[in-house]
Amino acid sequence: MADPVLSARGVGKFFRRYPSRWAQLWELLSGRAMHEPHWVFRDLSFDVAPGEAVGVVGRNGAGKSTLLKLLTGVQQPSAGAIHRRGMVSAILELGVGLHAEFTGRENARQLALLQGLPEERVRALMPEIEAFAEIGSYFDEPVHTYSSGMQMRLAFSVATAVQPDLLIVDEALAVGDAYFQHKCYERIRAMRDGGAAVLFVSHDPSSVRSLCPRALLIHDGRLIEDGPSALVLETYNMLLAPELSRHHEDLSHGGQGRRSGSGEVRVASVEFRQEGQPRRALITETPAQLVMDIDVRQPVPDLTLGILIKDRLGNDIYGTNTHHQGIELPSAQPGRLEVAWDLGGFHLGPGHYSLTVAAHAGAAHQAGNYDWWDRCITFQVLPSGGALSIGPVSMQASVSCRAVKEAV
Repeated sequence: MADPVLSARGVGKFFRRYPSRWAQLWELLSGRAMHEPHWVFRDLSFDVAPGEAVGVVGRNGAGKSTLLKLLTGVQQPSAGAIHRRGMVSAILELGVGLHAEFTGRENARQLALLQGLPEERVRALMPEIEAFAEIGSYFDEPVHTYSSGMQMRLAFSVATAVQPDLLIVDEALAVGDAYFQHKCYERIRAMRDGGAAVLFVSHDPSSVRSLCPRALLIHDGRLIEDGPSALVLETYNMLLAPELSRHHEDLSHGGQGRRSGSGEVRVASVEFRQEGQPRRALITETPAQLVMDIDVRQPVPDLTLGILIKDRLGNDIYGTNTHHQGIELPSAQPGRLEVAWDLGGFHLGPGHYSLTVAAHAGAAHQAGNYDWWDRCITFQVLPSGGALSIGPVSMQASVSCRAVKEAV
C-alpha cells in the first residue's frame, strides 16, 4: 500500500482566552499564565492515501476550517503531529491569499510562485489559468473590483493549474455559479483519478457523496466517525437535530439503516404497494402507494411526516413531506395513524433504491426530530416492458423521424 500523502496523529488545536484585555500584556511581562485554553478539537487521527478523496463534514463551529489551516501549514497544531508528502494546493476561505489592489494576473503569478513553481513554468501556465477562470478582461483588473464568484474562479484556476499531490478545498466552491461548479468538480475528479489525494469540506451532502467515497465527521471537538460517506452523512444528518447534537450516543440501528429521534412519535411500519399488494419489486410507470403506520405516543405540535428515496449510491432522488404537501396531521392525542402516499406518477427508472422516512416538527427535522429512519427498506424497480433506458428516471420517451427535402 502506498504511503499516505497526508497523515494526522493526535492533532489538537486550542486558542487562548483572556479574562481582560490587560491579562495578555501581564502574561507577557510576568511570564505567568493568565489565559484559559479553548480547545477547538482534540486527538484527531487519520490518513489520506494517493488518489483518495475524503470529505470532511460537521456543524458550523465544529473546527473544519481550522483543521484545514493546520493541514496546509497556515497554522500550527497545539498537540499532535501532521505529516505532508509532496506538493500541497489549497483553496481555503474565499479571498485568502488574494491582494485586493493587485490584478487577477498579478495575484495568479504570486499564488503560483508561492506553490513553489519556477518563474518560467508560471509564465507558461498563465494562458491556461486565464482561460479556465473565464473572467474576461477582469483578469487584468484589481481584485477589489471582483465579485465573490470571480474571486473563487481565480483562486481555483491557480490552485488546480498543476496536478498537486494533495488538493484541499474548503467551502469556497459554494459561491460559484452552477456552470463553473460543474467545471470545478470535473477537474477535481480528473485530479483524483490522476493520483492526487483530495480533502473536501462542504455542507452539501450531494457534493460530498459524489466526490468522496470516504468522509470524516467532526462533532463536539472530536472525530466521531470515519468511514463510507453514505454512512457518515446519515450520522451527520441525524446530528443536525438539536436533541441528538447533545446526545449523539442516541444513534441506533433499526431495520437496514440508522435510526434516531426523541421518541414522541415512531414509524411502526412502512410498505410499498402496487395493485393493492405489498411489494419490494415494483414496476416502473405503474401507480404505486406508500403506506406508513405511525404510533403517536405523546401529543406533539405540528407533526410532519417525510419520505426520501435514494439510489444505490446514496444520491437523493425524490423527497417531500406532509408540511410541503399542505396536509395537517392529527397529533394532539396519542394513537395510531395510517398515512398513505399515492404515487400516481411512479417514474423511477429500473434499479435498486432505498427509502428513508421521518417524523418531525415543522418543515425540517432540525426543529424537532421524533423519528428519523434511514434506509428503512430497500426495493427494486423493474422495467415495464417498454423501451430499455438507463438512469434513475423513466421519461416515457418516444422518438420519430422524417426525411427533410433540401431546398433547390
